[in-house]
Amino acid sequence: MASAKIKKGDSVVVLSGKDKGKTGTVAKVMPKEGKVVVEGVNIAARHRKPSQTNPQGGIDRFEAPMHIGKVALADPKDGKPTRVRFEEKDGKKVRVAVKSGETIDG
Repeated sequence: MASAKIKKGDSVVVLSGKDKGKTGTVAKVMPKEGKVVVEGVNIAARHRKPSQTNPQGGIDRFEAPMHIGKVALADPKDGKPTRVRFEEKDGKKVRVAVKSGETIDG
């Protein structure tokens, strides 16, 4: 299994779209679709008709998946977007922020 550059729990910065510049935590990663769900970002609204399970109906707001290319990892030092590189440290493959050289996990 190849290591993922962005994982669940990572702090990311949105690079484009209506939420550009916002930061959030990755709630879910969908590698097959190439998408991520970020908490508090890319909120979609669904108007629901009243049904038996939901007799009130109303508007459902939820975080919609967004393309993984629209987000970049937040640098652990300053919170700015950075690319990710992989390095071997103590025989372990770790993710490193390209901008600051800071180790992300490990």
